[in-house]
Amino acid sequence: MPHRSLDEIEQLTRQALSAYGARPFVATEVARAVRVAEGYGNKICGLYYVESYCLQLQSGRVDGKVEPRVSRPRPGVVHVDAGYGFAQPAFAEGLAPALEAVRELGTATLAVGHAHTCTSLGYFTEQIAKAGYIGIGFTNASPIVAAPGGKSRVIGTNPIAFAVPDGAGGVSMQFDQSTTTVALGKITMAKAVGEKIPLGWALDADGEPTTDPEQALQGSLVSVGGYKGWGFGLMAEILAAGMTGSVLSRDVKPLKSPQGGPHDLGQYYILLDPAVSEAFPARLKNLTSFATVDEGARLPGQSKDMVDEVEVAPSMWTRLLELAEGPKPSV
Repeated sequence: MPHRSLDEIEQLTRQALSAYGARPFVATEVARAVRVAEGYGNKICGLYYVESYCLQLQSGRVDGKVEPRVSRPRPGVVHVDAGYGFAQPAFAEGLAPALEAVRELGTATLAVGHAHTCTSLGYFTEQIAKAGYIGIGFTNASPIVAAPGGKSRVIGTNPIAFAVPDGAGGVSMQFDQSTTTVALGKITMAKAVGEKIPLGWALDADGEPTTDPEQALQGSLVSVGGYKGWGFGLMAEILAAGMTGSVLSRDVKPLKSPQGGPHDLGQYYILLDPAVSEAFPARLKNLTSFATVDEGARLPGQSKDMVDEVEVAPSMWTRLLELAEGPKPSV
């Protein structure tokens, strides 16, 4: 499979988004997130989403021109109204005042409301950690998860992300995971290539376990650890929707559908300054040594390396080139 540089990927993604109506700052921020996802091997959150971004810009499902509105209603609270635009530029606008608040107070929250899917939640908490602070993030998504023992969809995959600074401008530990056994994108990708899914990932519409991705998409995904994952998913739902003013997962239409109402999702971040505890650096160092004493053991995120080139399927690259040329005139 051909390899493409991250520079090419970012440039063409930015060009495509601009061609479909995103203003320069928006196109730049979203393209940068696509670049990082591809560079880390996170295919589900990279080029896989670019076509839907463009088609939703074209249909108006996402607003590529809106200016996010930032407010600070309390000293430690920063709120960004994304205005039904992309999450990446909204977060970028809110990050500086949130960092100012956590420097002043030791803890702060950043709520991004009325936003498009953020795709990779860890992309944002990593930025918080690289600025020197602990970042915890929550978001919700379109409904695909039923309560344990049920079959009616209530919440989304509702990821939780956590990132810890290393004290030198980097990240010592981080994870970004859905509160389901597997991310929805892995189900859709299995369907696209005609593969079965492992038993335990999903249920069919009758609430029975299935290995058929099509049946899974008609049914529901399974919370990781049963009731334990369900609880974490509900926590993410309450914070992402309730603390941002965005909608519950039940009211979100399929994320990649070209048509429909705005996603109107929320992302909620908690920022903590580790400097408030003199013991923090030593405890982190000790924990790292204990957790990695066995050969092959590591902390989450320690094996993440950014590559310069990635494999891109010819069909996906052809489509990206087409999108970069802009919408075709209607006949």
